[in-house]
Amino acid sequence: MTDFALHLVVEDVPAAVAFYERAFGAQVTRMLHLPDGSIATAELAVEGLAVALAAPVPGTSLATPRSTGTSVAAYRFSVPNADAAMDRAVSAGAIVHSPVQDAFWGVRTGEVLDPSGHRWAFDQRLREIPVEEIEAQLAAMFDSA
Repeated sequence: MTDFALHLVVEDVPAAVAFYERAFGAQVTRMLHLPDGSIATAELAVEGLAVALAAPVPGTSLATPRSTGTSVAAYRFSVPNADAAMDRAVSAGAIVHSPVQDAFWGVRTGEVLDPSGHRWAFDQRLREIPVEEIEAQLAAMFDSA
């Protein structure tokens, strides 16, 4: 199996780099520049995960979640303290999408939107919950919907 990496389209690459450094402790591993000096791609390491950032490319389908009005994925971090991770991201400029709360599947979790609209979740494992108990909770949720 090969390594997994994210390639995210962001509105402003230098601003996104600064956000990810402050919010997630990202470290720049490489910058690729265009002839005009702008950044073509910024490559980062976030807790061992490779993340590439690039601006939208006119004439292609590459767009930010904010520009399309939706985010099709939520990227999840396993963290020792969900509240502290959420506070750090919000202090760096993220917007709370879902406040930190204890979830019935055994984690304390919350989600933020980064400045380009990508969803990031912070999951703190609280306890192991049997699959049958989680499925019973899901069934109850869907029965009442």
